[in-house]
Amino acid sequence: MRTTDLRPTKLPGRLRDTQRLMFIAKHAKWTGGLHPDDGNHAVYHRETREILEGLGIPLLVADDYSALFERPEADFVFPLLNRGGFFNSEILLPLLCNRLGLPYVGASPIVRGLSDDKHLTKLEAAARGVPTAAWALFRRGAPVDVARCPPAARWVIKPNNSSASWGIRDAHSRSDVARAIAEVHALDHDALVEPFIDGSDVEVPVITVNGEPAMLPMMIFEQADPAHLRTYQEKRDLVDRSAKYSLKLFDDAAMREQLLAYTRQMADVFRPFDYGRFEFRVDFATGEIRLLEVNLNCNLWSEKVFGRAAVAAGFSQAELIETIVAESMIRQLVGFARKDAA
Repeated sequence: MRTTDLRPTKLPGRLRDTQRLMFIAKHAKWTGGLHPDDGNHAVYHRETREILEGLGIPLLVADDYSALFERPEADFVFPLLNRGGFFNSEILLPLLCNRLGLPYVGASPIVRGLSDDKHLTKLEAAARGVPTAAWALFRRGAPVDVARCPPAARWVIKPNNSSASWGIRDAHSRSDVARAIAEVHALDHDALVEPFIDGSDVEVPVITVNGEPAMLPMMIFEQADPAHLRTYQEKRDLVDRSAKYSLKLFDDAAMREQLLAYTRQMADVFRPFDYGRFEFRVDFATGEIRLLEVNLNCNLWSEKVFGRAAVAAGFSQAELIETIVAESMIRQLVGFARKDAA
C-alpha cells in the first residue's frame, strides 16, 4: 500500500471523449446550503456535482433510483445514493448497474454489503488478527437475549448498517440495552451492541492509484472529552459541536505504523473498492487500537476526512474527485497499463 508521493490522476482524453457519466445522489440537484434533515450531506452532493460538471465529460444528473430502472444515456455511473430510506438501500444502485451492465465507481454489491454490515466487517477483522471491540448482534425478528452482550459499564447500541452515527445510542444497564435494541429494531434495522471505548476516532482514507490501495494522510477526530458519544446531528452540522471535538491530522508516528498495518490487512478484504475510509478507535490512555468499521463509498466532502486529507496530500478537492473517477474508469474500461490510458 502506497502512503507517500501520491499524484492526482487526470481523466484520460480517450475516456473524456467517449464516455458519458451519470452522477446519482439524493441531493444531486441541490442548490442551497444545509438541508434541514440531512445537513451538510446536501452541500457535499452539490459540491461533487459541480466538480463533475467541470471535468469536461458529458454528465447526466439524477436523484432517484428510478433513473436506473431502464438503461440511461450514460456509460459510467458515480453512485452516491447510499441512504435511500429503506433497509440495505446502500447496495441497490450497484445492483441496478450490474443488471444493466453499467460500470460504476466503487465496490460490487456483495462487497458493499460486507463492509456496510458492521458485524461481518468485525468478523473479517477478527479472522485477520485486527483488534476490534467485543460485540453482540441482534438481527431484527430474532430473539433478543441481552445476556449475550459483552460485559461493560457502558454500551453503545447502533444500527448494524447505519452511517454517520445515525440511530446511535448508549446504555448503562442491560435493561436499558434491551430497550435500545428494541428502538433500533423499530427503525427497521438490526442492532449491534459493543462496549463504549474512551478515546478518539482515527480515520484512514484510502484511494486507488494504478490499481493499488494508496493511503492519504490519517486524520483524527480529537475529542475534548474521551467519553463523548458523537451523534448524527453533530456529524451533519445540525447542532454545534465545535467545543466537543475537532478534525486534524494524526501525527503519532508509532501508532501510525500499527494503523497502517491494520489498514493494509483490511483493505485486501475489499479490493477493488476505489475509495474507502477505515475507522479505528484509539484509547490514548492505554495505547489500545481497535477497528470500528469500514466505510466504502464514504463521504468525500471537502470539509470532512477525505477532503481534508486530500489537501494535506497536495490534492485539491477537484483533483480528488477526478482521481477517483479516472482510476475507476481506467480499472474497468482500460486496464492498469497507463500507456494505454493516454
